[in-house]
Amino acid sequence: MSSNPVDFTGRAVIVTGGTKGIGRTVAEAFLAAGADVLVCGRNEPAELPAANGRTAVFAAADVRDPAAAVRLADEAVRRFGRLDALVNNAGGSPDADAATVSPRFVEKIVQLNLLAPFYVAQAANRVMREQPGGGAVVNIGSVSAHDPQPGTAAYTAAKAGLLALTRALALEWAPAVRVNHITTGLVRTEAAAGVYGPDGGAAVAGIIPMGRMAVPEDVAAACLYLCSPLASYVNGADLAVHGGGEHPGRYLAARSQEVRCPDVRSPEGSEDR
Repeated sequence: MSSNPVDFTGRAVIVTGGTKGIGRTVAEAFLAAGADVLVCGRNEPAELPAANGRTAVFAAADVRDPAAAVRLADEAVRRFGRLDALVNNAGGSPDADAATVSPRFVEKIVQLNLLAPFYVAQAANRVMREQPGGGAVVNIGSVSAHDPQPGTAAYTAAKAGLLALTRALALEWAPAVRVNHITTGLVRTEAAAGVYGPDGGAAVAGIIPMGRMAVPEDVAAACLYLCSPLASYVNGADLAVHGGGEHPGRYLAARSQEVRCPDVRSPEGSEDR
């Protein structure tokens, strides 16, 4: 056995939504660490995730369908003989006005961001709990679960539910299966230009304490940790991968005022409360 705690040789991993964006990078990280990786989506990409001469296996699946979730776990066992880790990455939502959004839209967002992770985790647990070594589930969440933004009511509700679901499953499935959550913040992906502007997010980096947006590799590294022996006693955790969150609006407004009026000084003895 390798002395490297993040050597996943001989271990099998499912990454939902693993054909693009964050999920693709997560899949590539596990491949690079030696794992056998199954990615899923509704359509097979032109090029599958690959690393170190190894390529992920693809399975077509709509993870919002409980039967499809079961087939996905079964496919991993058929391909690899076991299932050691699941990364519930599939999710997302366009902005929508809560006052006018359709019931159908709300249902779809909740299905994708809350029900689908539940269905796939349930199917994975059925396999993991019966094998030596158990397994690990990682749910990819969002800062929206903690700090809602305008236009994200359905998404925020679903992601808050995902965080609560993580903690509930961690209680029920331990010690055989550990279940953890990653709170992601602003992540620079191929789609970032459409969300954060033509500079792909450079303009918003100033609101993040770390001074930059996350890159998918930051999230992938957290997934490797949570699925590795390094996290063998980590269960029900919410790992924040958001660079410290965002500076409060009050702070940003004050800083902006200082930039516009650099010669203004606070009276001696005054206090900011």
